[in-house]
Amino acid sequence: MIGHTDNAIEIDAPIGFLWAQTNDVRTWPDLFTEYAKVEVLEEEPDSVVFRLTMHPDAQGNEWSWVSRRAWDRDTWTVRARRIETGPFEFMNITWTYEELGPDRTRMRWIQDFHMKPDAPVDTTRMTENINGNTKVQMEVIKQRVERRRRAVLGFHDVPSNTRRGGDLRTLVSPVTVGASSGFMGAVRLAPGEKVAEHYHPYSEEFVFLATGELRVDLDGEPVTLTAEQSLLVPRNVRHRLTNVGDGDALAVFQLSPLAPRPELGHVDTEEG
Repeated sequence: MIGHTDNAIEIDAPIGFLWAQTNDVRTWPDLFTEYAKVEVLEEEPDSVVFRLTMHPDAQGNEWSWVSRRAWDRDTWTVRARRIETGPFEFMNITWTYEELGPDRTRMRWIQDFHMKPDAPVDTTRMTENINGNTKVQMEVIKQRVERRRRAVLGFHDVPSNTRRGGDLRTLVSPVTVGASSGFMGAVRLAPGEKVAEHYHPYSEEFVFLATGELRVDLDGEPVTLTAEQSLLVPRNVRHRLTNVGDGDALAVFQLSPLAPRPELGHVDTEEG
């Protein structure tokens, strides 16, 4: 007899965000309740080999095994298998993701396995155990991923990007909260500091100056912003931000819609 389980859950998150959250195995102890730690042993662009360790059971045993996980983002499919099988003769898992809408995804796990003759439980009992635990863990993932989409993010909660100048932080984005139509952030500039000239082929940019004074050069034409003023930067318009005030300037920006791929979103026309 081959053990087989098939479970699915619908999660209020874009498919790309759910994919990223559930395939970063390093963060699994924060995503599942049953895993204590993860050690990545080998890593390729489309696969990872890792050791997974569970929290101790009621008898104090720490169960651990090595798995290989490989993914195909074009088909939204992941295939995993245990390399160290433990009590299993084999354990194979297929994860699939189905986009139900811009902010809703069905995640499905299909598990096929067989227990060794000397395993503490037989295949029938393990099927019942896996079915029960899968439902619990899927619900945990649903709650945690949906909660992450509602996260409150501060300026220092995300990495700084200084490549174009200033201290720029992308706060609300496809990566941080699963935004699907644009992204928002802020940049802090010291007196005389600038964000180097660039343009956006696919997105409009909305700029709101919270504090300070900025000169924004639009295709070489200067526009001055003072605190609590805003400005639209149309698509394909070259723009540079320079702090022309005596103190720090803090500007909030939003870009929409998203470029087809992140690397296509900005075209630099001068060095930072």
